[in-house]
Amino acid sequence: MTTRFFGAPVKRNEDRKLLTGQALFIDDVELPGMLHAAFLRSQAAHARIKRIDVSRARQRPGVVAVYTADDYGAYWQPGPLLVPPPPIPGSVFNQRTQVPLAKDKVRHVGEPLAVVVAESRYIAEDALDDIEVDLEPLPAVIDLEAALRPGSVLVHDDLGSNVSAHVHQSKGDYRAAAAKAHLVIKRRFAYEHGIASTIETRGVVAHWEARSQHMTIWDTTQAPVFVRNGLAALLGLGERQVRVIAPFVGGGFGPKIMMFYPEEVALPWISMRLNRPVKWIEDRLEHFFATTHERGQIHDAEIAVARDGRILGVKDVFLHDGGAYDPYGLTVPINSQCTLLGPYVVPSYDSAFTAVFTNLPIVTPYRGAGRQHGVFVMERLLDLAAHELNIDPAEIRRRNLIPADAFPYKNGIIYQDFSQLEYDSGNYEPVLDQALQAIGYSEFKREQKKLRAQGRHVGIGVACYVEGTGIGPYEGARVQVQANGKVSVATGIGTQGQGHFTSLAQIVADQLGVDVTDVDIVTGDTDQFYWGAGTFASRGAVVAGNAVNEASRAVRQKALKLASDAFECAEEDLVLADGRISIVGIPEKFLGLGELAKRANPMRGAVKPGTEPGLESTQYFGPPSGATANGVHAMIVEVDPDTFDLKILKYVVVHDCGTVINPLILEGQIHGGVAQGIGNAFYEKLVFDDQGQLLNASLADYLLPTALEVPRMELGHTVTPSPLNPMGIKGAGEAGAIPVGPLFAQAIEDALQLKEKNVELLEVPLSPSRIFDLIKASEP
Repeated sequence: MTTRFFGAPVKRNEDRKLLTGQALFIDDVELPGMLHAAFLRSQAAHARIKRIDVSRARQRPGVVAVYTADDYGAYWQPGPLLVPPPPIPGSVFNQRTQVPLAKDKVRHVGEPLAVVVAESRYIAEDALDDIEVDLEPLPAVIDLEAALRPGSVLVHDDLGSNVSAHVHQSKGDYRAAAAKAHLVIKRRFAYEHGIASTIETRGVVAHWEARSQHMTIWDTTQAPVFVRNGLAALLGLGERQVRVIAPFVGGGFGPKIMMFYPEEVALPWISMRLNRPVKWIEDRLEHFFATTHERGQIHDAEIAVARDGRILGVKDVFLHDGGAYDPYGLTVPINSQCTLLGPYVVPSYDSAFTAVFTNLPIVTPYRGAGRQHGVFVMERLLDLAAHELNIDPAEIRRRNLIPADAFPYKNGIIYQDFSQLEYDSGNYEPVLDQALQAIGYSEFKREQKKLRAQGRHVGIGVACYVEGTGIGPYEGARVQVQANGKVSVATGIGTQGQGHFTSLAQIVADQLGVDVTDVDIVTGDTDQFYWGAGTFASRGAVVAGNAVNEASRAVRQKALKLASDAFECAEEDLVLADGRISIVGIPEKFLGLGELAKRANPMRGAVKPGTEPGLESTQYFGPPSGATANGVHAMIVEVDPDTFDLKILKYVVVHDCGTVINPLILEGQIHGGVAQGIGNAFYEKLVFDDQGQLLNASLADYLLPTALEVPRMELGHTVTPSPLNPMGIKGAGEAGAIPVGPLFAQAIEDALQLKEKNVELLEVPLSPSRIFDLIKASEP
């Protein structure tokens, strides 16, 4: 019998190709006659463009062309609004999207002013120094609160303010809740900027073939179909004339879902003008400015609680730094606003945010996409309440968890997918119990006094979270049995290391009774599959996985029908296993799937009405709303009280993402998320001066956690299937990253007994130097 692959820890199909250097990445694309592009980027965060003289650059040997915004003509236009704001009554949204090359004004360091095309990247880079630029410097808008004051310098002169958006959502009556509360706690929280730092930076290769009137674009994008559609429209081409290929991509994490970057717009246009292929690969320095950032936010929040620690209400007013443009709408701050509610019963909630234009690079979703901020605020408020009420931090969380019989649970506000925020399913208390047991919570509390008596500064933290996953609109898949008996699958999503070539193959293998290695997966090629949304928001397995499952089921039924006709028996009397269909009890009488595929495409005869040739099917799946995963992280740390160096002694994650396709891949997703969460919580911070200049734009100064800082983790899973899709799947791509900030804050406070020193950790990141400063500031 065929091994059941679904739910098994199958090793990844794609790893052999990756580990032997056979995987195709953007910079591996080499074409005859290829040119190379380099972009001149603004060194000022805010300035008026007086003059750009490219004449000397055009004269340099090896330079083929130099373009500025004026050269683009009608092709120059602001990018699209990728995600319109949800229909929240009373909302304000001022759309201002990025431009292909700066014209009249630059609005952040790194914004491109001109592009040089040359026979080599070396020549193109040298020619950048030949370009003369005359800029009139303007004061930079950096501080969020100052940006909103009357008389502030404006990022966009036509707006009259620096407000990108304002949204207010509420449920219940917070004022009444606060009036009857035993305790109301108010604090200000800050969450700083960071970058994705993918192992592969962005890149684009464009190849226009004039004879065939066809454009091929290789792009490190997470959404190849949308890139194809948008660029075809911009270039005045039909969608069939444009092919976008997202090959193997070395990490995406959200910024590579952004469209359209100036480089994506420039290279196809240049290739058409010069009739030669053109390549651009982002260097590591450019990545600090040219690729979108994650978010900076300031929250003024309060929580009203009863004497027993039950939450009566939460109020949160926050500022969101959106950078110079807002092409991604309100996705990130809406995520912060909604995810703050967490896995808890919050009877009254009042939340308002103002998104602010600043002279910093654009902010778009980055792993977690604003969820971290909401979780940080809620978890820290609960820690503060627990301290004031003398309740154990784990216990105050338990008392507020949504009970299992309350699902589906309506939160009474609108989510980023335009629908009411509703948790589809969950059972939160067992997740907390399992995490506390795995970390040894009770045992540690007993041992902590002894360890402190020995001079060791050890602490423990526990943080809960929910993760909105698997949003629409849809994904599709084509599953085809080939004449050799192997199965080909194509889908519109791209892949950036999530294991799609294995997890999707497992779904097909179980439906069609073949080995997982006999399933070939194609992703990210618009000529192979025409429609799709992309890989983002922890939706690949949920949405594309269910499309693959439905297509596989349809192919299975076709195969059984063909075999039943051939054997002249009922379909119920057939067994599909080991790549063939046989009659129950007569295994020697069988037809292989390859043979059935041939019979499904006959050379002669007639195809009966109502049937289709070929042993294949294309199906689409769109969820009615997002599926909500949840989890608990727990951590034990030891902190040096002199250097504030931190060691993670134990790290536990217990997660519920519904039905698990491949636990090995799931664990890898969580490991990676935790690593990024640790960086976000303790190491990574972009430091800008008051003129928008980045002061640590190198990996020597912008600290990333290494294998030495990322601990081994103990992982556990519970399963509460989602009712929103046939397979019961929920996403897990961001689960590891979301709650790490408050976890660090709680554990460090506990280790250093900071409450006794009247020191509260209300910000992220918490570097050793920052902890030192906070403690020193509290001393008399």
